[in-house]
Amino acid sequence: MKKIYLVFCAFSISVLFNACSSGKAALKKGDYYDATMEAIQRLRENPNRKKAIEVLTQAYPLTVDYIDNTIQNGIKADDPKKWRTAVAGYQRINFLSDQINTSPGALKVIPHPQTRYKELADAKTNAADEAYNEGINEMMKNTRNDYKQAYYDFKDANSFQQGYKESIEMQNQAEFKATLRVAFEEINNSRFNYGTFQPVINSLQRLFLSFKPVAQKDTVPPQQYLRIIFNGYQQNRPYISTRTETQTRQVVVGQVKGSDGKMVDQLQSVSANITYFHKTISGNSQANVTISDPSNNPLQNFSVNGAYSWVYDWATFSGDSRALSGNAASWVQRREVFPNDQEIYNQTIRDLQNSLAYQLKSFYSQY
Repeated sequence: MKKIYLVFCAFSISVLFNACSSGKAALKKGDYYDATMEAIQRLRENPNRKKAIEVLTQAYPLTVDYIDNTIQNGIKADDPKKWRTAVAGYQRINFLSDQINTSPGALKVIPHPQTRYKELADAKTNAADEAYNEGINEMMKNTRNDYKQAYYDFKDANSFQQGYKESIEMQNQAEFKATLRVAFEEINNSRFNYGTFQPVINSLQRLFLSFKPVAQKDTVPPQQYLRIIFNGYQQNRPYISTRTETQTRQVVVGQVKGSDGKMVDQLQSVSANITYFHKTISGNSQANVTISDPSNNPLQNFSVNGAYSWVYDWATFSGDSRALSGNAASWVQRREVFPNDQEIYNQTIRDLQNSLAYQLKSFYSQY
């Protein structure tokens, strides 16, 4: 018990040492903010940690000075994102103040943490204007990627100042122009009812990417056409493989008196000839996919396959059942069974859908 206690103490000291060391290491590397946060957390756990007090005393003022200087340097250099940088910096200073105020140990070290609430409010107003103007500039470049960037700029402007100018309207316009519209159709070129690939298409829907059926009219013509042709399903004949083996065991059949007068087990060798059966039924489905532009120029052609194999094992034997062990002991209790063909088909279609989803997501990841 004493040994376990000593090990636990050693582990606790190790954790404490590493935690304090990580704060000091961050301070030495110039990661003042991380060092400050680490020290605040350690003092929240134990208000008397000397190394944490040491780190916080040094790191906190360095953090505030570093953030303030970074903001002022950006403003002087006319950084295009200077006010957004200022917002992020002032928010960090205010966050540190909140963390210190909720850590009694840290509050003893820094009794009056600094805040930048007024500066933050002014910076948000300027950041809204900065982001809005950048969004306008991106819109004027007239490319899909620039429209996407403009969307986030207008979104930032609205987050800095709710309803700033026409930020919401411009954000919607940027999204509209940045969205790739794909018209899709699926064709069943077989006698099998595979259902629909609509769930796969729905999984592709995301910001800046829209899929609608060819028959459904959109506000603007599609920029791509996606066609999926289901070619059919095939189920193979059952295939049964076999193998045989002989199992031999020594079993107790009674007891006899030994030469020393003590009773000992009387053993008998028993054996059984076992035939193992392994039955497989496989199903395969296949579809072709074509993605083209409005002029019917192919952008991508590929095939997808779905596969599923149903397997079942059983065994028969001749000889003494006492010799049976391992799988043989349970498999000889089984009899040949026949699967549900519909379930094999359903599993194959599910695999086809998964393969199709993977291929389409891979292709559309570039958009």
